[in-house]
Amino acid sequence: MKLLVISSAPIVELNGKLHLYAPYEKEMQLWAKYADAIQFCCPIWREDKKLLIAPISFKVDTIVALQEFDITSFSNKLKALPLAFVALVKIFRAIKQADHIHLRCPGNIALLACFVQILFPNKPKTAKYAGNWDPKSQQPWSYRLQKWILSNPFLTRNMQVLVYGEWEGSSKNVKSFFTATYSEEEIGRLGDWENLRLGEFEIGRQGDKEKWREGDEVRFLFVGTLSKGKQPLYVIQLVEELHKKGKKVTLELYGEGVLRKELELYITQNKLESIITLKGNQTKETVLKGYQNSHFLILPSKSEGWPKVVAEAMFWGCVPIASPVSCVSYMMGNGNRGIVLQEVLNQDVSQIITIIKDQDLYQKMAFEGQTWSRQFTTDKFEAEIKKLLRE
Repeated sequence: MKLLVISSAPIVELNGKLHLYAPYEKEMQLWAKYADAIQFCCPIWREDKKLLIAPISFKVDTIVALQEFDITSFSNKLKALPLAFVALVKIFRAIKQADHIHLRCPGNIALLACFVQILFPNKPKTAKYAGNWDPKSQQPWSYRLQKWILSNPFLTRNMQVLVYGEWEGSSKNVKSFFTATYSEEEIGRLGDWENLRLGEFEIGRQGDKEKWREGDEVRFLFVGTLSKGKQPLYVIQLVEELHKKGKKVTLELYGEGVLRKELELYITQNKLESIITLKGNQTKETVLKGYQNSHFLILPSKSEGWPKVVAEAMFWGCVPIASPVSCVSYMMGNGNRGIVLQEVLNQDVSQIITIIKDQDLYQKMAFEGQTWSRQFTTDKFEAEIKKLLRE
């Protein structure tokens, strides 16, 4: 079987070697594993643009190079017309020769592919929509158009559209999907699954529980880019307010980004050095230990697809506190497995204090989060991909 992957995500060619964005490369290993040949239809970069890239570890049959274009303004749309026409022709030829078409959405190139795939109703197809599928969310018109075409069973046939979350009124084309971080082998090697201890808590057992005593330290964690979209300053302000109210709290922020200096200045000016630490980028193993040693993860993000950090935190008994964007409310069981942020400081602080004071409620959230998130291992992810390509 010849698998064709069409995406706006670039292949990066450096020193004669091909690279992909690291999480994307790891996932594509699994798709390539169940194909006889794999072809990419995407842009090619020949310089490092600060992406977290990894060398491609599987054989790439061919690459159809596409030119990137921008449609955010009228002048850019005019410039994009000839580039889009050439891309349409190349995408048509590539699809014609492939046995299975896999679209990576959303994106400008994916939008073109959404139109072209209509001409091939009998070819098996999949589309992974990595953005926010929520039909009520405010999104660019090109994203809404892609979602409309993909979910229209008259225009889009013989395709499974993989989306994050479960959405009422979805068409038969749409399949709720997920992503995963840990394999069953890693779980056994890196952490004690059955008897995980989390600070003063013992999670995952229904027997005697150690009590969370008033005055015990409550440990918070943030994992992500230090950018406006992730709102790390709001994370700091939440913990700062808890500190002002007499709670014994600490916060570690894992990640780098353009807001680092601004955050450092805020921490210094407000004398928060003793309770808040910027840890920078960390290894997967260090982040895992961070989940295990923290009581709460905070993610007040403005935009997400499937935020892996929320699932990862729950995996290790760390209760998420997150904004209700995309499928986050679904992941957190609408508040049963985590705290849904209102993004009003006093209200969110009040919610957190309620959970801190109620150890039984915290235990219930942590346990239900573990039970739910442990469904989603990389082993199951691979099995689902295999099924998609064999159907």
